[in-house]
Amino acid sequence: MAKTILSSKTKEIIIGDERPFVIIGERINPTGRKSLAAEMSAGDFSRVKADAIAQVEAGARILDVNAGIPLADEPAILAQAIKLVQYVTDMPVSIDSSILEALERGLAAAEGKPLLNSITGEDERMERLLPLVKKYGCAFIGISNDETGISEDPDVRFAVAKKIIERAQDYGIPKSDILIDPLVMPIGAMGSAGQSVFRILRRCRDELDVNTCCGASNVSFGLPNRPMLNGTFLAMAIANGLTSAITNPIDPTIKRAVMASDVFMGHDESCLAWIQVNRDPSATPTPTTEGGRRERRRAQHG
Repeated sequence: MAKTILSSKTKEIIIGDERPFVIIGERINPTGRKSLAAEMSAGDFSRVKADAIAQVEAGARILDVNAGIPLADEPAILAQAIKLVQYVTDMPVSIDSSILEALERGLAAAEGKPLLNSITGEDERMERLLPLVKKYGCAFIGISNDETGISEDPDVRFAVAKKIIERAQDYGIPKSDILIDPLVMPIGAMGSAGQSVFRILRRCRDELDVNTCCGASNVSFGLPNRPMLNGTFLAMAIANGLTSAITNPIDPTIKRAVMASDVFMGHDESCLAWIQVNRDPSATPTPTTEGGRRERRRAQHG
């Protein structure tokens, strides 16, 4: 599978089928966070700074930055937030907006090679945003819905994904710069939501040779114990080909699910990352190699 390469000024992040799973931190988003929205509108970015640092410390390798605040100057706020995030961390950013002007201000402000979030399969949106992707040389998330809305049929959503890729290639944008979002629907409202996503993921991997991304938290909307559902969904999606997701790395259930998935997918060499995080610091290592057995025998016989 093609590798999707994103970067900050100093760090390069690679998304790919044979690489560790990439978490895109979701928390710098004022939607549903009234306090954050009020602070950002007032020019107070202290919570943005704290969220950026906390997510990187928890394992996020890309940070999604959104400034969708009603009646606020979204382009200016988004650009300022991006500059701050890349000042306090060395991670690439995902620039998240539905407004063209905000996306362009964000792309101009970002250092390195960012991710544009996002482009749907609607003809008008593709014609407006794909030239922007080409101009700035960024990667983008292609969302598998179009003018007809979000289909419940996974084959229809797959066809929209294929259309986005083909249209991007018309602009000279390589498949390696595209992450397809299969659209995760709430499992409580659509019982087939999980199976539909898994089918699309497999086809994106096997037929289109592209990387994938999703908003993982959507799957549990309206249900209790959401972290458990989100973590289990992510583990199953990774097994079906998902290579990145916009989610909350600070949630320990999600973090453990992603790390365990890397172990079983063979992306955590010798399970070193898992051991480092989960080893009991008070435990005494037990020798298991032949060398260790010889050391024990020598100790027993003086």
